[in-house]
Amino acid sequence: MRLLRPENRLAFWFMLPAAVVLLGVVAYPFLYNVYVSLTNWNMYNFRNPELRGFMHYGRIFMEPDFYHIFFKTFAWTAINLVFHFTLGLGAALLLNRKLPGRNIYRALLILPWAVPQYISALTWRGMFNVEFGAINQLLAMIGVEPVAWFASEGAAFSAAVITNIWLGFPFIMVIALGGLQSIPQELYEAARIDGAGAGRRFFNITLPMLKPVLMPALVLGTIWTFNNLNVIWLVTDQGLPADKSHILVTYVYKAAFFYYRYGYAAAFSVFIFLVLVVIVRGYDRVSKQEAY
Repeated sequence: MRLLRPENRLAFWFMLPAAVVLLGVVAYPFLYNVYVSLTNWNMYNFRNPELRGFMHYGRIFMEPDFYHIFFKTFAWTAINLVFHFTLGLGAALLLNRKLPGRNIYRALLILPWAVPQYISALTWRGMFNVEFGAINQLLAMIGVEPVAWFASEGAAFSAAVITNIWLGFPFIMVIALGGLQSIPQELYEAARIDGAGAGRRFFNITLPMLKPVLMPALVLGTIWTFNNLNVIWLVTDQGLPADKSHILVTYVYKAAFFYYRYGYAAAFSVFIFLVLVVIVRGYDRVSKQEAY
């Protein structure tokens, strides 16, 4: 093997500890999860579970709420990503200018991302309280009737989306700001001399130069948002109203740790993983096509 050649042995020994850790914390849990998904494993027979094949995988598509939750998860991901990138890129463009107090604005705008997510989610849940929440008080000041945020599926979903938008856009802002500061100013000066307006400079210089940093951020943002358990779970208080606010990952969490359907939840986790693999491969193909 090329890796075991004398000139590569030192690199091999340096890589070995990281490889062992990855096998222990990533590969083994994943493979064990696949094994559990093929058995009737539960807390009562975990020593001698019986193989059940792909029975649990078939049950995924037989659940009456599966398709609704599946498409709602994609809607959750798409809506959040649109606002994360729009607000994050907009804030980065503003902070890239010479504004008075720019460092103060930068510190304030990064706070949503810096505060622990569960604290922010619980705070927003209190702000959406129908009687005493700050959101309804602000709506009352402009003459809007109080909204029962957790009394209907649409309102609860909207509350979670608003919370996650606030939490997520600073990440894109930081990434985009770093990319903007690396763009040579000579390109903009040359474009101004050629008579290019602000719009042409943005679409012909800024966006193309930001793609190498924004594409990985888009992939990470998709994975994080698709698997975002904390916001949905904490803001909607475990799926209010009546388990109607779930996305795939919260649905799986409740199936495993509330209803003890471990084999089913393990199979569902593998399914979610495969969906994300397809999405990431799609991003990879699009980025390669644009490169050519």
